[in-house]
Amino acid sequence: METWSLVSISIFLGITVRWGVSFNSYSGAGKPPMFGDYEAQRHWQEITYSLPVRQWYFNTTDNDLNYWGLDYPPLTAYHSWICAHVANMINHEWVEHQKSRGYESPTHKLFMRTTVLITDLLIYIPAVVVYCICLCEGALRKKVCNLLCFLLYPGLILIDHGHFQYNSVSLGLALWAIVALGRGWDATGSAAFCLALNYKQMELYHALPFFCYLLGRSIKQGLLGRGFLLLLKVAATVLVTFALCWLPFLSDQGQISQVLRRIFPVSRGLFEDKVANTWCSLNVLIKIRSILSGNHQLYLSLACTLLAVLPSSIRLMSKPSFWQFKIALVNSSLAFFLFSFQVHEKSILLAALPVCLFLNDLPLISIWFLQTSTFSMLPLFLKDGLIIPYIVTSLSFLYLSTYLLSALERCTEEELRLVPYHKLLFLLPRMNLACVVRWTFYISLTIMVSLSVATVAVKPPDHLPDLFPVLVSAFSFLHFLGMFVYFNILHFTTKSTKKTQKKNK
Repeated sequence: METWSLVSISIFLGITVRWGVSFNSYSGAGKPPMFGDYEAQRHWQEITYSLPVRQWYFNTTDNDLNYWGLDYPPLTAYHSWICAHVANMINHEWVEHQKSRGYESPTHKLFMRTTVLITDLLIYIPAVVVYCICLCEGALRKKVCNLLCFLLYPGLILIDHGHFQYNSVSLGLALWAIVALGRGWDATGSAAFCLALNYKQMELYHALPFFCYLLGRSIKQGLLGRGFLLLLKVAATVLVTFALCWLPFLSDQGQISQVLRRIFPVSRGLFEDKVANTWCSLNVLIKIRSILSGNHQLYLSLACTLLAVLPSSIRLMSKPSFWQFKIALVNSSLAFFLFSFQVHEKSILLAALPVCLFLNDLPLISIWFLQTSTFSMLPLFLKDGLIIPYIVTSLSFLYLSTYLLSALERCTEEELRLVPYHKLLFLLPRMNLACVVRWTFYISLTIMVSLSVATVAVKPPDHLPDLFPVLVSAFSFLHFLGMFVYFNILHFTTKSTKKTQKKNK
């Protein structure tokens, strides 16, 4: 009884923060002609409700793809279709074809905000609860503290319930897949991840660790025995899940080709906005987009991404434990974020999810990363009018997480997994690396606060209008690159706990 009381309180606090953020502005509010992501989601409801499936992804007189054309996989379209039918029952004007463009009203805002909260309640929050209670080690109090911090991560809350998106669906399905693999339910985990991938194509950030982990387990069990049966079961599950998701499109090759073209728009270029990845940061010094053609940019980013993710993938395949799988998820998602093609600032949420899995094991490093990931989206929050929610949720998360998880107390070299670094830094004088990390953390937070204040309160020079967004993205990039190196070294220098090893036998 005590367990579920504490869990219920944590869930209630998580819901309260989400609903509080939802009272604020959203992407594109009152900003014609394109409005923003809020209008994109509403428009997809309009299209899926008003047009037959075969027209959803095609440019026609009834479906102008230049105006928020559908560019996510089928499950997103089905979700929009369900929401549209509910919207139509409440008020037909919300989804009236071609007449509802840019529709805004307090009632419609309430409806849209509610749909996001419901997806959280149905998919994401239950997955977080099960992971924290069933797969985290430690006493009940420790698990509940971990759960509360997981639910209060400000980045996801601000994007889904402020900016306006449904990332909690794909991330929640991915987390259910992680939970299933952690419990040894490989087929169930495969199905859940396929659903996540069919909701948002960006789940490819997590695809290689799932593939390598399941293949590694199959090889470990013997490809001439149990391993082969596991491989067959997983392969059949993947094929059936994909077939069911794509069923309305399978009768026409043209439909499949068009959907794929829409969800992988390679013509958009290497990057758009100021995103905290390698290419945007490097562009300050070297104008890559001017030097290389579009195709060469694509090949360069693909090669760099594969090279970055390869070591972790090989390690996971040779050592397929759940601990190694979680680290590989961080490494893969960061590799894609740092080096892949057409990355959006919101894509850092795909790296934040696996980092949340380490709140219990590496509290200071995880909190540091999650704070930085939220800070990296500051220009977006400023544009959306979400500065107050950004400040409140970020400071609350920082205080609660460092206190509840004893992050600053659990800051020894052993706790931070820094002991192997002495071998790597043998040419330097021996130093207390834990102290270095702690002070770097303090300095980093100070700079984040300073840049946040400057971004809001200081007018940049006329000849450098993007000064503060560039500083925010470059500063965040250095953190993400450092974390990428840290987790890769961690992958090759630490072993699974005995408890984790037993779960995966």
